[in-house]
Amino acid sequence: MIRISPARRPAIAVLLALVWAAPVAAEIPPIGRVERITEGLIDTAIAYEIDRRCDSLEGRRLAGLAFLWSLEAHARSLGFSRAEIEAYIDNREEKARLEAIARERLRNMGAVEGEWESYCAVGRAEIAKGSQIGRLLAD
Repeated sequence: MIRISPARRPAIAVLLALVWAAPVAAEIPPIGRVERITEGLIDTAIAYEIDRRCDSLEGRRLAGLAFLWSLEAHARSLGFSRAEIEAYIDNREEKARLEAIARERLRNMGAVEGEWESYCAVGRAEIAKGSQIGRLLAD
């Protein structure tokens, strides 16, 4: 058995904690590469666009806020600080990137700019599927 002097025990405990924590920290990608977060934000952006373009569907504001809070809670559970989350949310380039993805997906789903009923059709299809986008909308 190895004997460790009482004076060195705190230093060894800190060293072991750092060694054990290092692999965990290395496994966490940047917040903008966490799929659950980025996909959730893209779904929210799609629902928001449908809400803006389709007069017969409405965005479910409380459901949307609850969903966004769940994404924040997930980011916090991964170890991201509030400051890191806020910096990500405030990043204009990242916001533009996610909005571009959302618009492209909307087009691929059948939404046509200027043909607002096509946005309604996409929204109704998402509601019928029970997708995350659909759960953020009400007919």
